[in-house]
Amino acid sequence: MLMINILGALLIIAIVYWFWLFKPKQVQSNDNKVAIVVDNGVYQPAQIKVVAGKELTLNFDRQDSAPCSETVIFPQLDISKALVMGDANTLKIPELKVGEYDFHCQMQMYKGKLIVQ
Repeated sequence: MLMINILGALLIIAIVYWFWLFKPKQVQSNDNKVAIVVDNGVYQPAQIKVVAGKELTLNFDRQDSAPCSETVIFPQLDISKALVMGDANTLKIPELKVGEYDFHCQMQMYKGKLIVQ
């Protein structure tokens, strides 16, 4: 009985960490070219700082076969792209104004953010 309680507590701690305490890796790009790996339920990096007023090139490397990783959506920009495994998935985004732009999969399980400065 004690072992079940310990395992339950560890599971609760893991869930709290994953959904509320985990901070995604952040990267800054001065040339506005960023490589993003799509794997294990996350975008890596998930937070990207770029320069305002320049075209942005995002290269998605989809390594996850999960159906949720098939599409990336930028709702504020009205942009979406199908991501093919083992293929070059380059997305060019025109000049952006200063601000924050979310991106995610179609079910909003994979999440990321463009921070334009």
